[in-house]
Amino acid sequence: MDQFHLLYLISLIRSIRYSMKIPTKIQLHKKAKLLDIHFGETSYSLPAEFLRVNSPSAEVQGHGPDQAILQHGKKFVGIDKIEAAGNYGLRLYFDDGHNSGIFTWPLLEQLGANRSEIDTQYEEKLHRANLSREPNAQVINILPNSHR
Repeated sequence: MDQFHLLYLISLIRSIRYSMKIPTKIQLHKKAKLLDIHFGETSYSLPAEFLRVNSPSAEVQGHGPDQAILQHGKKFVGIDKIEAAGNYGLRLYFDDGHNSGIFTWPLLEQLGANRSEIDTQYEEKLHRANLSREPNAQVINILPNSHR
């Protein structure tokens, strides 16, 4: 890579870094199993289950495109603690032992802003896979009687 392209890449990275929204307040509500995150005037209340099933970790997302592993049975999962990951995100420690994957500020903002759509897609995937949000649950589809 020539010097011009290297300098361009560095300036691009810097502009992304400085334009990234950084939370103004983060609060964990252990009993309610919620993480509140504020980006200035905009705030999101994200359930632990939602964060757990959308973890950016390889355990959840896989190691490449279309390798995501559908998480199920996480309805009652909680968050034990949160930890800053540099200046760019959070590491969440879930009570089911999962703690890999860094939730960057842009990812948290995206999850908050698109929560309804993401939840709907998740529920549809669970339904198609005959899985449940409930732990230790089995889902079966009952088909109407096809003979007369």
